Amino acid sequence: MRLSNLADYAVVTMSAAARHCGGERTSAAELAAETGLPAPTVAKLVSKLSAAGLLRSVRGAGGGLQLARPAAAITLADIIEAVEGPIALTQCVEGDECVVDHTCSVKPHWPIVNAALRGALAGIPLTQLAADPAPGPAAGRAPSARETTLSGTSA
Repeated sequence: MRLSNLADYAVVTMSAAARHCGGERTSAAELAAETGLPAPTVAKLVSKLSAAGLLRSVRGAGGGLQLARPAAAITLADIIEAVEGPIALTQCVEGDECVVDHTCSVKPHWPIVNAALRGALAGIPLTQLAADPAPGPAAGRAPSARETTLSGTSA
């Protein structure tokens, strides 16, 4: 499974917006400049993220964009669903017909798989995504045998 570019960019945009928490509000143009994403793409994302209740636009002097709720209360699952819709690995869960639908013994299990995937993504708060990565092995991969040996830890 791979996220669409738009979902990926939504995570990047929300991470940048989260770094403004507690400070001045920001704008779509500033977020585009900070992230290196095209301004029209960020504007489209701001619209989707606002509609999903993740960003809020404040008008007037001192206005701009801000998170609609605390960064710790926004998860990776929330951001992905704002752009992609419900998290599901297969189309059949949404009621779409399938060639083997009438004989499929796996279909009843997909909701469990999808709930586990969503649960994993819901366990990653925006605060973690907006933070500087911890030093050490690259995020998202297990340390190599060499890195484990050098650090003195074992699996």
